[in-house]
Amino acid sequence: MYAPQDDTELLAEVLREEDPPPGAQVLDVGTGSGALALEAARRGARVTAVDVSRRAVWTARLNAWLTRLPVHIRRGNLFTPVSGRTYDVILANPPYVPAPDAGPRPRGRARAWDAGLDGRLLLDRICRDAPPLLRPGGVLLLVHSALSGPERTLELLRAAGLKATVVRRRWIAFGPVLRSREDWLRRRGLLASADDREELVVIRAERPC
Repeated sequence: MYAPQDDTELLAEVLREEDPPPGAQVLDVGTGSGALALEAARRGARVTAVDVSRRAVWTARLNAWLTRLPVHIRRGNLFTPVSGRTYDVILANPPYVPAPDAGPRPRGRARAWDAGLDGRLLLDRICRDAPPLLRPGGVLLLVHSALSGPERTLELLRAAGLKATVVRRRWIAFGPVLRSREDWLRRRGLLASADDREELVVIRAERPC
């Protein structure tokens, strides 16, 4: 399970600025501990949270119970559990770290961060499957590393008819996962020799009314 990190807080900041009105339908996909779902619920949103990990679902349910916040938490792969529904806001903090020796699907704890050789194992699916779930005027808020191709994310979301832009950037120190594969990332040209920090981006994509 993915414990809240800098990317979670960065996306939470943007969510607070977005300020969905009370009663807004919010989906948190890949909820992990449920931190973003709980942030939306505190603001009066009607929140559904989804994660493929059993441990994440149990943890999110426990955190919702402890905070006495109403969050509907379901287990499943990305948008499968909410097929046919639509939302005012979709939140996504998916795995996005490029991974060496990537197999067809990460296993164990690595599912929380490994995302294929280019870091886009789930990003491309989100860009494809999220737009139809947005109501007119609905917004997708998506955070990922600049190592994983923000330009590609913007391109795919705009091709789906959304108005997409990077609304927040932040440089952070390498975490344990990036440090463990720093040499590999440099060999691939994803990190320059002088880079000692990672850039995070939050993309906001809105469906026209």
